[in-house]
Amino acid sequence: MKPYAIGIDIGGTAIKLGLFQTDGTLLEKWQLPTRTEEQGAYVLPDALDSIRTVMARRSILWEDVEGAGMGVPGPVNDEGTVFRCVNLGWDVFNVPEKMRELEPRLGRVKVSNDVNAAALGELWKGGARGYHSAFLVTLGTGIGGGLVLNDRIVNGANGGAGEIGHFCVDPSEPERCSCGGHGCLEQYASARGLLRCARKAMPNAPENMSAKTVCDMAREGDPVALSLLDQLGHMLGWTFTAVAGSVDPEVFVIGGGLSHAGSILLDRIQAEYRKFAFHAFQDTGFVLAELGNDAGIYGCVRMLLQEE
Repeated sequence: MKPYAIGIDIGGTAIKLGLFQTDGTLLEKWQLPTRTEEQGAYVLPDALDSIRTVMARRSILWEDVEGAGMGVPGPVNDEGTVFRCVNLGWDVFNVPEKMRELEPRLGRVKVSNDVNAAALGELWKGGARGYHSAFLVTLGTGIGGGLVLNDRIVNGANGGAGEIGHFCVDPSEPERCSCGGHGCLEQYASARGLLRCARKAMPNAPENMSAKTVCDMAREGDPVALSLLDQLGHMLGWTFTAVAGSVDPEVFVIGGGLSHAGSILLDRIQAEYRKFAFHAFQDTGFVLAELGNDAGIYGCVRMLLQEE
């Protein structure tokens, strides 16, 4: 094993990168803006340019780098082919092939969906340390899901494994989700969804109200805010029983911006899950994510270092 490895977590607004030793020690992390112009043509060259700069400053040669693990915001198959990353402007292409075309000295390249990579990162160095299978849900502007079983990322046949944000949890919902459907989990349990529900329940709420405001109000005992978190907990807990009945992970990891609400959110999700779960997986663990924005780069490197 060569001494160094690189983690690249590509997001719609920023590319997060990390230089690691192959024992898992993070030596340096940095980020740069994601340039999505011209169908995302600059994304990979920009990432490689910044890596070359850091390597030159540290006098690291490509022959000392095991390779790069990458997370991208879209569906990816096991060969590293992306099936459209809408917020990058990418269509269908093989990322490892393109990376080696841009930098032939790079070596091995492994690619997965960004949330799947984050799930592996939390399993390796974060909130799910000590487990071998986990389901990570990120509660941010939308909802992301990532699945790791037996220490391996599960991408699925079309790269869509773990995508629970568009599970239909209320087919009677009249408003359309951003995906075009109705009653998706994301419409209620994401930060944007919680705020949407809060504005309906509190028509006189201030214009600058946020999902954090709702959580703070619940913590102070506001009955409307508490009922909104009860609804969120119900929707997520119920959905997790379907996940458990399909893949039976050892632990659910709650991440994303909403996870900062802590126990007032986690306790509700867990209680609703236990209420509906089949006895065989009723005691599945629940933890909060710990690595924050670094989960992706950790998971990308872990994915790269795993034996084929």
